[in-house]
Amino acid sequence: MSITWRDAMSRALYGPGGFFVAGTGPADHFRTSVHAAPAFATALLRLLENVDSALGHPPRFDVVDVGAGRGELLQRLLASVGVAVGVSGAPTRSGRSGLIPARAGSPETPTPPASARRSPDEPSSVTVRPSLAERVRFTAVEYADRPENLPKEIDWTAEIPTKITGVLLATEWLDNVPLDIAVHTEDGWRYLLVDPESGTETVGDPVSPADLEWLTRWWLHPASPPSTDSDPSRGMAGTDPTSGSESGFRAARPAQGSSLTARSRPGCPETPHSDYPRAEIGRSRDEAWANAVRKISRGLALAVDYGHVSEARPVYGTLTGYRAGRQVPPVPDGSSDVTAHVAMDSVASAGAAVARCAYSLVSQAEALRALGADGGRPPLSMAGTDPAGYVRALAAASAVAELTDPAGLGGHLWLRQPVGIPLDPSVAR
Repeated sequence: MSITWRDAMSRALYGPGGFFVAGTGPADHFRTSVHAAPAFATALLRLLENVDSALGHPPRFDVVDVGAGRGELLQRLLASVGVAVGVSGAPTRSGRSGLIPARAGSPETPTPPASARRSPDEPSSVTVRPSLAERVRFTAVEYADRPENLPKEIDWTAEIPTKITGVLLATEWLDNVPLDIAVHTEDGWRYLLVDPESGTETVGDPVSPADLEWLTRWWLHPASPPSTDSDPSRGMAGTDPTSGSESGFRAARPAQGSSLTARSRPGCPETPHSDYPRAEIGRSRDEAWANAVRKISRGLALAVDYGHVSEARPVYGTLTGYRAGRQVPPVPDGSSDVTAHVAMDSVASAGAAVARCAYSLVSQAEALRALGADGGRPPLSMAGTDPAGYVRALAAASAVAELTDPAGLGGHLWLRQPVGIPLDPSVAR
């Protein structure tokens, strides 16, 4: 029996035995920035430190990962967040991993200057602020059961917690929020229905008034249906909001150093398509993002995803699937991932309305470079003075290059939505 795509995706991804609920997790099926390189988590750690500073170093700093998979990103952040506390209380890098502070007297423990030393009988005149490592609280939000080997420092829940003070992360989450799909016929926009077992599509009823309003505002109205000999790949364009240029249709390419496919440019040639223009109705994603932003008392919400803006909507849609490291047709039977690009400007507008603060929307390449990950090669002279260090630096640069490649993961968009704090002017809208 055919049902709406939104219902089909909900069952296939999050129902009993669904793709994201059962099995070992999405990391076995596709490759994201989290899996590609440690530099991604390192850049996010710098972002956490910036937000912590903007918040005035609160006694509890929340890091909430929505759509956490099996907790891979939080585990990397957990291993990277170790810091030592200087005399002023400001965090300084200790070179350690983990949350355990350096022991007193160890080489990693900063020694206070003479002016700051005091005898046990002297009253303290120096306020030492607890380090970020001592104040951070990690929470993974995922429908799957808690992994057995997940560190105890990471909480696990099925719902986004409330009153977040800190950072909410959503890396490739919104693309898996179920949505309805419509086709523009001679009678206007109508829902597309799908048979969950075969993936066969049929045309259903006219879209609801709410969805028609969303389409009218956010999805450009096609002038007329294309001819039957139209190229189905035309219009499957990615967009860089910083340049306004289109990258064109691209099949998702293998990620470097991995047999898995990066979900950066869906475009499976076997993906079923209609001869009529299609629209992926992002209203459900707007609502999901607005709800996530609403859970933040003060801090920042960050969504990292592949998407498009109104000037470059894909005429034939971006719906596709991934299974066992390969891109496959989007059949919502629970055996594969089903995903579609995100209408990022629509989502951003919904979040900004809740936060009442401006957002920024930039490419991942620009965002990572602003956080110090530029992918630059080390100087060749280093190979003569420090060969081992040169090899390590070259490998790190290669990993960052994958994260910033505009034809791959670097084409992802970063949506930063502050709540009650200023946004770094270098990336402000």
